[in-house]
Amino acid sequence: MRITDRNPTSAPAPEAGQAHETQKIESGSGGRAAARSDSAGDRVELSGASAQLSKAVAADRGRRSGRVQSLAAQYQSGQYHPSSAATSRAMVHEMLAAGAR
Repeated sequence: MRITDRNPTSAPAPEAGQAHETQKIESGSGGRAAARSDSAGDRVELSGASAQLSKAVAADRGRRSGRVQSLAAQYQSGQYHPSSAATSRAMVHEMLAAGAR
């Protein structure tokens, strides 16, 4: 397999074995964090939305963990009786909703 560098800029491509420049992380106002490279043109910006998403995922993880533990306890005690009809309806509904996206 041959890889051809089609770098549209006049800057030379990094050579194999060369150390890449270290990126600096700067925190700006408005809940934004930006990582900037010392080289020309490279920039990554993460917004406050990513922080909110991370918090929501962490909160959901804790809620789900508690639900799984509760279901496991019900199952082990013989008190868990799932409805196959409700499960199949939920699965079909979820698939139809995913197809509409």
